[in-house]
Amino acid sequence: MNIPNLLTLLRIILVPIVVIFLIQGSYGKALIAFVAAALTDALDGFLARALGQQTTLGAYLDPIADKALLASSFVTLSILSIIPGWLTVIVISRDMVILLGILVLSLMSIEVKIRPTAVSKVTTAMQLVTVLMALTGRCFPGVVHELWLTGLFFITAVLTIISGLDYMKRGQKLINQAAEK
Repeated sequence: MNIPNLLTLLRIILVPIVVIFLIQGSYGKALIAFVAAALTDALDGFLARALGQQTTLGAYLDPIADKALLASSFVTLSILSIIPGWLTVIVISRDMVILLGILVLSLMSIEVKIRPTAVSKVTTAMQLVTVLMALTGRCFPGVVHELWLTGLFFITAVLTIISGLDYMKRGQKLINQAAEK
């Protein structure tokens, strides 16, 4: 197991830790664990490319780790009324659309290469920032203005929808290409 994949596994291990701290109301500890997880997200891909250690396992584990961290954070923060439920529904729905799309393409025997797009990378970054700012606002009242946070929620929602539509467009293109063969 290489260093980038170990970092990805660390992110997966941090997911329940973040959730437990949130449920306990230990927002400072949750913030620290979330930041550590977010840093592993930035580092694993960079190190994989820099060290020439990109693997098939890493290509699968990285998006799973991202989804686990973000989905669990959004759901838990929504239950705690820190992030609005409508935003969580949008985030989870996009992920479900992607998973269902991969399933449909697989059932149609269409090869799917898991590669993030520019818009999906920006979306993931904004989702991470949204959770980070929501937690920061909870840990340090007054540091994150409520109006700014609300704007961030809407920007994240729009980017998440655009990213979902982009994945749907890519899936439709793969189906059309397969039909032409």
